[in-house]
Amino acid sequence: MSTIDEVIALIFDMDGVIVDSTPTHTEAWRIYLDRHGLDTADIADRMLGKHNDELVRAFFPADRLTAQSIAEHGLQKEALYREMMASVVEDKLVPGVKEFIVRNKQNPMAVATNAEPLNVDFVLTAASLRSYFKVVVDGHQVINPKPHPDVYLRAASMLGYDPANCVVFEDSLTGVEAARAAGTKVVGVTTTLAAFADVDMTIRDFFDPKLESWLSEFTVSHS
Repeated sequence: MSTIDEVIALIFDMDGVIVDSTPTHTEAWRIYLDRHGLDTADIADRMLGKHNDELVRAFFPADRLTAQSIAEHGLQKEALYREMMASVVEDKLVPGVKEFIVRNKQNPMAVATNAEPLNVDFVLTAASLRSYFKVVVDGHQVINPKPHPDVYLRAASMLGYDPANCVVFEDSLTGVEAARAAGTKVVGVTTTLAAFADVDMTIRDFFDPKLESWLSEFTVSHS
């Protein structure tokens, strides 16, 4: 399979795009909430694309929360997630993503995610992908996490690219909304959702033969 002819910037969400981690995150939340005697129904629907602070506020009674406890709950749940993922990161990579990244390493690449910084470091290091990304932006580096466009605007700026010359890979509706608001092209990855309403193309995984054909036809705008 050929690489992309014209250099464009490729920006990846992490959970559900680089690593198919949603089922593990869901199970980690279920275990963690169960330990605290809290309802674990509809976790998957409630958590997708959201920042940890939002999730803690949604799952725990408000009268049991302080700013410190919100942060601590998030840290403890993510530590549980990393423990569960430690031996299976390579197996959990979205099919074809590592090959795609290596094959197109001439293109500037970034990760832009709502994920916790420790999780980002954990996944990229365990998957031996860190060196391919010039830029890594997490939700703690911007004022407003997804669905606001901040993470994608920051990633594009740090790469030195106009958002119009960036392609974002997303698996959530909030992520697609953020990318669209930033002014990028968007590829929906159906690891989590079966369909997207507002993307330029949809792929099941990075082995999809249509992907690099479409990217090779991407028209880079010049100012």
